[in-house]
Amino acid sequence: MMKSVIFDVGGVLVRTHDQSGRRKWEARLGLLPGDLARLVFDSELGRSAQLGQVSLQDVWTWVGQHLGLNPDELATLKRDFWSGDRVDQGLCDYIRRLHVDYRIGMLSNSWARDGRAMAENFGFADCFHVFVTSAEVGVMKPEPRIYQVTLERLGVLPFEAIFVDDFIENVEAARHLGMEAVHFLDPDQTRRQLEERLVP
Repeated sequence: MMKSVIFDVGGVLVRTHDQSGRRKWEARLGLLPGDLARLVFDSELGRSAQLGQVSLQDVWTWVGQHLGLNPDELATLKRDFWSGDRVDQGLCDYIRRLHVDYRIGMLSNSWARDGRAMAENFGFADCFHVFVTSAEVGVMKPEPRIYQVTLERLGVLPFEAIFVDDFIENVEAARHLGMEAVHFLDPDQTRRQLEERLVP
């Protein structure tokens, strides 16, 4: 019997619905589409931030230097970079309903060292019983340890949990540990696949 459902945040609960702010800067700076996100998230410093080794401010300072931006330009870039992100309120409401019968975990590769504070900032802390971020643990998905920490905090065994993530490598890592997993493609598909697995 399933006892727990674990959700990723970025790309699942919070998604970039409008890329125009990022695309505007990429065109201005002569970058390819997606280059800004790669600089922020996938650069060496970006990954270090997600491991809790440097701060988010360190990342943005480096991005500004790398792109040759002055402080005002960098502040505008940061604002535009996040401007298209939206919280999926419908999916959050669905998780709140699951919260009544299941232990709900948040598992995110994030530079936030305090997962609860991050969730409170987004307005969905009440969805979860447990909060785990890579910056806090010092390990990123798909490394097994971060899943194990989450399971331990939830007090469940791998076969008692379902994991939801938008990156297939993270989904496959969860399955390798013995967890059920759903590859997030869209909210309706995810709810359907969860319901199929949560039926007693």
